[in-house]
Amino acid sequence: MAAAFQPTRVPLEVYLKSSYEPDAEYVDGAVEERPAALWDHANWHGAVDQFFGSRRTEFGIRVRPSLRIRTGPNTIRVPDVAVLDRNLPVEQIVTHPPIAVFEILSPEDSLNRMMTKLADYERMGIKTILVLDPNGRHFRYLAGKLEPLPPEPFDLPGSACRFDLSAIEKLLD
Repeated sequence: MAAAFQPTRVPLEVYLKSSYEPDAEYVDGAVEERPAALWDHANWHGAVDQFFGSRRTEFGIRVRPSLRIRTGPNTIRVPDVAVLDRNLPVEQIVTHPPIAVFEILSPEDSLNRMMTKLADYERMGIKTILVLDPNGRHFRYLAGKLEPLPPEPFDLPGSACRFDLSAIEKLLD
């Protein structure tokens, strides 16, 4: 069993000028490590990225993996995949709410930490927050709760995007 990670406290300016592998998040003065991607995680990550990336023109979006998003004055989160409105300006660190963010669970993820992160996305104004579990259970975060993700395709609010879980599953290697 791995030892618990102790966050490193640094000023925001230091975090913004630093790089981490994989990229870390910044929460109230502390740098929080993110789990490294294992095969299952990376496989889902690639499938989501490929699904939306191949429809970027049709949906009017940009799709970016592991992009820093400023969810609050002292909080920068790094979702596994972010779907951005192509009509908004390109930002090095995103400050406008993305159309959707995807978190793909890793064995090291804790429910408490994930729920805190999802709440940060919701407070920022992100309307579609999806959690994909490589072990087969998938969720939508809405109003502070995880709800099972419906198997049928659905539109993403405020966009021309459509999410189709079965099409994404077909892209898994």
